[in-house]
Amino acid sequence: MPRPLRVAIVGAGPAGIYAADALLKSDAAADPGVSIDLFERMPAPFGLIRYGVAPDHPRIKGIITALHQVLDKPQIRLFGNVDYPSDIGLDDLRAFYDAVIFSTGASADRAMDIPGIGLDGSYGAADFVSWYDGHPDVPRTWPLDAEKVAVLGVGNVALDVARILAKTADELLPTEIPPNVHDGLAANKAREIHVFGRRGPAQAKFSPMELRELDHSPTIEVVVNPEDIDYDDGSIATRRANKQADMVAKTLENWAIRDIGDRPHKLFLHFFESPTEVVGVDGRVVGLRTERTELDGTGNVTGTGETRTWDVQAVYRAVGYLSDELPKLPFDFTTGTVPHEGGRVIEAGEHLASTYVTGWIKRGPVGLIGHTKGDANETVANLLEDHGAGRLPAPAAPEEDAVVDFLAGRGVAYTTWEGWHRLDSAERALGAAEGRERVKIVEREAMLRASAAPQD
Repeated sequence: MPRPLRVAIVGAGPAGIYAADALLKSDAAADPGVSIDLFERMPAPFGLIRYGVAPDHPRIKGIITALHQVLDKPQIRLFGNVDYPSDIGLDDLRAFYDAVIFSTGASADRAMDIPGIGLDGSYGAADFVSWYDGHPDVPRTWPLDAEKVAVLGVGNVALDVARILAKTADELLPTEIPPNVHDGLAANKAREIHVFGRRGPAQAKFSPMELRELDHSPTIEVVVNPEDIDYDDGSIATRRANKQADMVAKTLENWAIRDIGDRPHKLFLHFFESPTEVVGVDGRVVGLRTERTELDGTGNVTGTGETRTWDVQAVYRAVGYLSDELPKLPFDFTTGTVPHEGGRVIEAGEHLASTYVTGWIKRGPVGLIGHTKGDANETVANLLEDHGAGRLPAPAAPEEDAVVDFLAGRGVAYTTWEGWHRLDSAERALGAAEGRERVKIVEREAMLRASAAPQD
């Protein structure tokens, strides 16, 4: 009797869960069947949606409903609070599984090489996002004493950071933010947020809906300088070819021609300003220097030599995420990705046997959450092709209990899918007590306690 295909997926965020879903929908799921274990270093699943999406975006967090339906399938098990490689390494995984898919995402900030970027008061957006999203492995407090703040970047993460800094704590109270985040934001002194983009409105990477949401807050006045509304031939071509870019440009145009209102927090969207230096005094941020740029006809820009120093006391760089290196796997430090061909991990020109990647560790931290579905489908298709061609080495211990015994032997306090339901119920109970849908539990030990099965 042929046994099911055993697959380990390292990373239980959207990318990993989409890969599991693709396996479940494949012909192999019917014959000989598939058995999938997801390993996640956090005690809870869902990765980027739980710890990377702003709390005031319940529409995006609603994706969890669809992911729930995948993880509910009997062919899937979740092992949370399990770290790769300290709790289980690549050689261990190969002993238990026919194939291993890495979907570990990206959580670090991409570096930005300008003078002063390391000053006190200069922050990476990813660190701030982890704080306000209640990540268990970051400090519980955040310095929010700057009245004027700069955000570098024109993508959705920059919008999230700017919006959270500009909103009041009470506006965010109906969301799932934990008490320490609400307390921190209640003390926030920011009254002016300045978002800077090196290029023009047509090149901004905002999603139209995310951009328009900035203007929905009763406390945020969005301001765009009419002089920043400029297009060259390349920009016009971009707008014609890309409906989203055109919608973003139209929204910015409308904001540029309206009168400035009296909402208490001002959020300025600046274009054609290239950051050249974070200015400091006594080791602390006191300003940001930018060079004015101009379009060159292709949609790119060149510097004009004209500089300006902006009065800000904090700088957040939102210029992209970067994945961490994975031990035992090749790694491209420039792109922050694992070298691959169609999801097959490539080392020294050869496929690293039974090893695959999907999601941001595969293609870099670009695109929306849903884009990882295509990644997963490609990777899984190639995995199944290798399986069908007999290219996957047989594991030494493919029995489902083998990995359970291994983790128990190492004393790993792992969480399960049933444990997530208990944690979910505990967070909803905390929310119900305050008239909210949920209050996120932050501390890792508290998450483990809430996830644990009740003792007889």
